[in-house]
Amino acid sequence: MWFNNLNTAFVVGYPIFVSIIWITGCLFSSLYRRRQPRTLLDAQTQPFVSILVPAHNEADTLDAAVRSLASLNYARYELVLIDDCSTDDTLAIMNRLKATWTNVPMTIVALPTNQGKANALNQGLKAAKGDYLVGIDADSLLAPDAVTQLVTTLTSQPDFGAVTGKPVVRNRSNLLGRLQLLEYIGVIDLIKKAQAYLTGSITTVSGVIVAFRREALEQVGGWNPAVMTEDIDITWRMYRHHWRVAYEPRAICWILVPERLRGLIKQRQRWSRGGLEVLVTNWRGFYRNPWGQRFLLLETVVSNLWAISTALSILAYTIKLWYLHGLSLDGNLLVILLCLSGIQFTVGFVSSQMTAKLAGPELLLVPIYVLYYWMVNLVSCLSAIASYFVSPQRKGTWRSPDRGL
Repeated sequence: MWFNNLNTAFVVGYPIFVSIIWITGCLFSSLYRRRQPRTLLDAQTQPFVSILVPAHNEADTLDAAVRSLASLNYARYELVLIDDCSTDDTLAIMNRLKATWTNVPMTIVALPTNQGKANALNQGLKAAKGDYLVGIDADSLLAPDAVTQLVTTLTSQPDFGAVTGKPVVRNRSNLLGRLQLLEYIGVIDLIKKAQAYLTGSITTVSGVIVAFRREALEQVGGWNPAVMTEDIDITWRMYRHHWRVAYEPRAICWILVPERLRGLIKQRQRWSRGGLEVLVTNWRGFYRNPWGQRFLLLETVVSNLWAISTALSILAYTIKLWYLHGLSLDGNLLVILLCLSGIQFTVGFVSSQMTAKLAGPELLLVPIYVLYYWMVNLVSCLSAIASYFVSPQRKGTWRSPDRGL
């Protein structure tokens, strides 16, 4: 009996605990950012930047992405377009774009075999000329000042090896896309703000928008093709080499997200597996890294334990309901959890309303997110744990993701 009570308290209490931390950290982070003076780099002070755009079968999205890059208000930059052995017209479109946008220096790297995003980025790094590099996905659209915001933050501290921006969902035509919009502004953004403020570190950069010092990239050996999530991996290899990684929410990147449940689960499985790979490869960080990074590693461990405990609790409740026709839930804890979730998403909504172009009715989806969408992440986490133990050395080529257009 005591074990069941303890497990139930953990399953419901852990989300309450971390929600309080995220909300508090985000609020203090916003207050701190408003009080800090900030002067953006101008044409005279901006360093030369290479923007890497790896692509595999991105014929439908590449044109819009390059158009947004050609409209940046940054003065000194080049584009490095990397075709990872696409089977559609991606390479031909790259050549057409280079001929069209003659005012933007553009290099095309055509790879003979599909070896994944990390390898494509490494090949792009070899062709890049800048001392600072920005990596984006080929289906992403950057805000005009995004690179200026990233590089201003990156150059503000000599020990910053990388800085990541804020992804905002742009495809909101169905329920799944709108739920992910809530997640990016009410969960992912809040977590990164809270982590950066409370620990001085973040769990991972966002691969869709991130800037690096070339010195830091070369010191860590570039991106690792042997992992499922190159963005999480390179974040922690930066930490191992004593570089700091920052979060800059003023650098906005408009992204496409999966619009089908199967595609979403596959994406989240990959993210969860990346977290497990970080734990395995960085276990020494529990006693070597700064305390803030140790906390992030511990939080990853506890999150996986929570997923397992939640699955066991659901199984136990299902058996109890089936055989005993009785189900007991702690209503007080559930009410607290729902209230905190409402506060959390409201904070995220208010802080992102202008940049993300949000409408008030979006908040009406919060109960759906709390009661349903979290189950998707739970299933993804459990399946990632299982797949990792079955095939810990899995490598993959690059496939075009499911996303709305």
